[in-house]
Amino acid sequence: MPSEREYQITPVVPETIMHNTKALANVHSLSASLFGVTTGILGLESYHGFLVYLLLSFITATLYYVLKIAPDSLAEGRKPLDTGRYYRNAFEFWTSGALNGVSGFVLTWTLFYGLVRA
Repeated sequence: MPSEREYQITPVVPETIMHNTKALANVHSLSASLFGVTTGILGLESYHGFLVYLLLSFITATLYYVLKIAPDSLAEGRKPLDTGRYYRNAFEFWTSGALNGVSGFVLTWTLFYGLVRA
């Protein structure tokens, strides 16, 4: 948890956190649709499709973290997995994408599964 002095030096701006959350949500929404296309074309059914979705969502969050957050955190001397300056909390960062993109995933999954199997 940052101290009061750290907040005075580098304040956390709520508008910036909202912008970062929207950007992450957009990445997860678009990638969830692409994951649905992938699982539909591969013809995966039931739990196998959802496991692929969860795995690919975790990989997406990891890539987003490595490419966007980690370089800034390490340059500032913060802990490696500290997302508190950019997002509300770490749990939201790692899980919100998988939970918010499920509907788009299922929609494109069933569409492409039906197109391929028809």
